[in-house]
Amino acid sequence: MIENRILSGMRPTGKLHIGHLSVLENWAKLQEDYKCFFMVADWHALTTAYDNTDEIKQNRRDMALDWLSVGIDPERSVIFVQSEVKQHAELHLLFSMNTPISWLERCPTYKDQVAQLGKEGKDINTYGFLGYPLLQAADILAYRADTVPVGEDQIPHLEMTREIARRFNHIYDTQVFPEPKAKLAKVSMLPGLDGRKMSKSYGNIIEIGETGKDLQGKVRQMTTDPNRIKKDDPGDPGVCVVNTYHGIYSEAGHVTELQEACRRGEIGCVQCKKALTTNLSQFMDPIRTKRDELSQNSMIDDILAEGAKKAALEAEKTMEIVRSAMKL
Repeated sequence: MIENRILSGMRPTGKLHIGHLSVLENWAKLQEDYKCFFMVADWHALTTAYDNTDEIKQNRRDMALDWLSVGIDPERSVIFVQSEVKQHAELHLLFSMNTPISWLERCPTYKDQVAQLGKEGKDINTYGFLGYPLLQAADILAYRADTVPVGEDQIPHLEMTREIARRFNHIYDTQVFPEPKAKLAKVSMLPGLDGRKMSKSYGNIIEIGETGKDLQGKVRQMTTDPNRIKKDDPGDPGVCVVNTYHGIYSEAGHVTELQEACRRGEIGCVQCKKALTTNLSQFMDPIRTKRDELSQNSMIDDILAEGAKKAALEAEKTMEIVRSAMKL
């Protein structure tokens, strides 16, 4: 049994924002103890955007640039595009032959997302969306990953992968697949500029590669205490998005000073936002610089091509065992 192996990925549905940073920082740490496979999940992007594919190629390249900029290391991890490794599709097909439909229909988010996106005019009553947990299982099990970093809300999805692995092993009297365990990730949840969940669809994000003037403009839009009308009115940092960001990107002592000054009405929101812009810029400058360097040449394309080769070799080892077990 292969141990200490991780598979994780993201869908290239748009440019990454700083809400993704804590996930990527967690990935970077995992590289120290695990053999990591990090996947740009472009086939998964089709499950909800099958009719809007114009930007997927550019998005997957941009996503890989963001990953490398925050410390995902191609010397220690395999970084690849899902659609470049055809074994994922083969394993997905084979799983579809022996997985009960009822398992897919009971997926916790399936009916909710069909209904929600239906209200927005998006029809995702497709096999691709119903069967995405099978593709997700194929992604993980193609590398016989024994660990998957997830948030608590994703544990039911991982449990389905475990059931699929268990069922395959039982039917074909093999032990090819491990039952991957969850590695709960401690992720800081950043609100969007308006206090809602940070989302491209809400237009309330700060991109990882945001430039100085654009960053300044985004911080200016951040929601503050709605009851604070004048500069010298006492404020409540607990309801202020700017304060939330200060708590992550500013030094603890500085945060305390700002909070106390806010409560006493001794600092205005504009001044507080300027301080946050400075701190955010200092934090993001190294990331931006590295991203710019990587985007100036074909290095990213070479990294993804090499990653696909490495991933395909590993996935093919699994598929040889799978085909033998199924007598194919």
